[in-house]
Amino acid sequence: QLRADAESVLAPGETLSAFVMDAVSRTIDFRKSQQDFIARGMASAQRARTEGSYVPADKVIAGLRRRLAGARRARK
Repeated sequence: QLRADAESVLAPGETLSAFVMDAVSRTIDFRKSQQDFIARGMASAQRARTEGSYVPADKVIAGLRRRLAGARRARK
């Protein structure tokens, strides 16, 4: 069924092999991007902790809730 589904969406002149290669290539690029994103986030968090500028998640969320409440009051 998977093969039939894949073949049903091939572009004119496209082979199943080319389709699979494209899918694999895109998935590799996506996963590399994910890994890079996570690595940058982890490095940033470590840097913030080291420099003393780290803000705990509960404080960030509390601040966001205050802003949201203020925005909701302003809309009324």
